[in-house]
Amino acid sequence: MFDKFGEFDSFSEINELAENLLNEGDIESLKVVAKENGIQADFVDLYANGEIPELCDKLTAALGKIDVEAAELKPKEIMEDWVEYLRGQCMENELLAHNVRKKGKTLKGCIAAILMWSFKNQQTVDKDIIKAAGVSASKVTLGIPGMARAKKIITDYYMGK
Repeated sequence: MFDKFGEFDSFSEINELAENLLNEGDIESLKVVAKENGIQADFVDLYANGEIPELCDKLTAALGKIDVEAAELKPKEIMEDWVEYLRGQCMENELLAHNVRKKGKTLKGCIAAILMWSFKNQQTVDKDIIKAAGVSASKVTLGIPGMARAKKIITDYYMGK
């Protein structure tokens, strides 16, 4: 994922490296940095041509990291909803966007936090529901959080609560 240049802790670190690479005329490495961090190739061209002052801002860096992690994780169904919620929250909350970019904060870690809550909060499913579902197990438990709870877990994970 962050194979050549490693994981950056902030958009400022990305921009610092981008500036150094641009000053060295190393556009190919600049493209690699952008790709590893989910920053659009168009931004590289704009930056290299002096049309924008920085390669990325907090939001671009956060959304890029989410995109790169989601491409590797390939979330489906409810996990896709969680990822979309996170993207939307980054657009509304600059501090959250900043924290998404932090080293060690990952989409996998966030989903793991939701999974941990799910296992700790399993409820036994009523036997009539089990029978209606055609399940032959004698006991079934379920621990999926509602969207409000999932949103809180996501926010708490990235905000360090």
